[in-house]
Amino acid sequence: PAEAVAPAEEAEPAAPAEVAAPAEEAAPAEEAVPAEVVAPVEEAPVEKIVEEITPVEEAPQLEQPVVGPVEEITETEVELTEEPVPEPAEEPAPAPAEELALKVTPSPAEEPTPKPTPEDNDIIIFIPPPGPAVVPEQVQYLLIGAGTASVSAMRAILKAEPNAEILMVGAEPHGPYMRPPLSKELWFNEDKTESSQLIFNDWSGNKRSLFYPDKLGDLSELAPGSPALLKGTKVTKLDPTNQKVTLSTGEVIKYGKCLLAPGGEPKTLSSLKPSENNACLSTKVHLFRNIAQYQQLSSELNENAKVLVIGGGFVGSELAYAMTRTGAAVYQSFPEGGNMGRVLPKYLSNWTTKQLEAAGVNIRPETKVVSTECTEEGAVQVQLSTGEEMTVDHILVAVGLEPSTELGDSAGLEVHSEMGGYVVNAELEARSNLFVAGDAACFYDPVLGRRRVEHHDHAVVSGKLAGQNMTGASQPYHHQSMFWSDLGPNVGYEAIGLVDSSLPTVGIWAHKDTSESEIKSEPGAHEKYEQGIVFYMDKSKVWGSYLEHIRQGSYARQVIAAGEEHQDFGLLAKQFDIHTKH
Repeated sequence: PAEAVAPAEEAEPAAPAEVAAPAEEAAPAEEAVPAEVVAPVEEAPVEKIVEEITPVEEAPQLEQPVVGPVEEITETEVELTEEPVPEPAEEPAPAPAEELALKVTPSPAEEPTPKPTPEDNDIIIFIPPPGPAVVPEQVQYLLIGAGTASVSAMRAILKAEPNAEILMVGAEPHGPYMRPPLSKELWFNEDKTESSQLIFNDWSGNKRSLFYPDKLGDLSELAPGSPALLKGTKVTKLDPTNQKVTLSTGEVIKYGKCLLAPGGEPKTLSSLKPSENNACLSTKVHLFRNIAQYQQLSSELNENAKVLVIGGGFVGSELAYAMTRTGAAVYQSFPEGGNMGRVLPKYLSNWTTKQLEAAGVNIRPETKVVSTECTEEGAVQVQLSTGEEMTVDHILVAVGLEPSTELGDSAGLEVHSEMGGYVVNAELEARSNLFVAGDAACFYDPVLGRRRVEHHDHAVVSGKLAGQNMTGASQPYHHQSMFWSDLGPNVGYEAIGLVDSSLPTVGIWAHKDTSESEIKSEPGAHEKYEQGIVFYMDKSKVWGSYLEHIRQGSYARQVIAAGEEHQDFGLLAKQFDIHTKH
């Protein structure tokens, strides 16, 4: 019957018009086309049509069934009911409630069309791998360097112009990350699995990744409002006049605005450079600056290792203390009389040295490394200027940073002869549409004069201001940057502004043994300096502040910015809470 075709290998005789039933022979006399050879409606088999017919209790009387000697259904028009039908059963299926019109056009073919094999219905599409992303010929904003300053600039640009087109170019194979935890927090995390994944606990106890969370796509994803990062690539030539750069891969990119934030390279000593006779120095000496060096050192250190840290400044003292957390034997050598000797007044430098010695660091002040020699066992024999010799497994070098200014020659940019870094104005601009931020910026400070700063906070703030000025803010840089450190339970500080041991200082400390204030020009050897503030002075003006276990950096910054003359430092100290330890 035209209303329903039941699935069967052979058609049974047709039932009366009221009830359709499968039969072995088609009615009348002609052979019905088996269900399996009925041509599909849009390539759906007839069985599917049957499944989509909704059965009802009683079928309407057909005037005349349409059955013809057909070999193939070439045209089918079906009006289906709205409700689906159950699977066909062996019992006769009732006719549909709605009228089903099935028009059949005889085919001239005498032989039935063979059933398609599965291979005939399979479509196979091969997709080639994506080709290398094409470097754009021009971008709106180009950020050279993939560090903190560039991330901060990118955020500022997107805040001002959400649809800005930004391309960041970085030499490292990683995305942007924070450097301070490499010498501090990562070593303090007792969960070695987390630290191996570059996860650390910040000062408030929250877990953080070393990598910045900002979304940076690859080159193929560069679009307005969607910044991209070109990794493992350096800019080898800069042309500020024509506003274009040349990459290490040879491509040339024109820019609308450009930020130079290349950072710097750690300095080393001539006695530590590898040679044919001292090939081991290439793996035993660590210029501690990036993720790869941290991962290498952390994987090789154990409680049986001996480590020498060269340098007694900010990073060197941090590394020396951090190495004690690994169980290794730690030695530290530097030419100054005490730790942080170029930053802290002498009495405070000596106090800091004692705290590090109590933490397990074997300190060799007023010494230099004279020579190194690789041993047959793969260790390094070191001779100090005092004549002392020691054999160590690793040497960590923290003797300063050289700002990356190699693009200065091709760009015709001014590099400061004493401080290093690109000379920029108060708005961090070196040339028209070319800005500099971070370690490589030698900027003009309205309060303290021309300066160059190598700290994380400066990279954050200078990068932000550069990004704002790239979008038209035209604001001067007047931020007094800070740095912080933790060198054990008794030494946790932040320093703001110009902190230099060559400046006269006024230190005000919490005294727990007396209720009265004391003024001492020669502090005793047994004094404790666990909580207080040190003002670095230029005559009667405060140029810098050192805060030990006091979290009032914002107010200290205001004191410096005000530029006022001070005579009563006891009165000034009352503005700080030096009796509540943080």
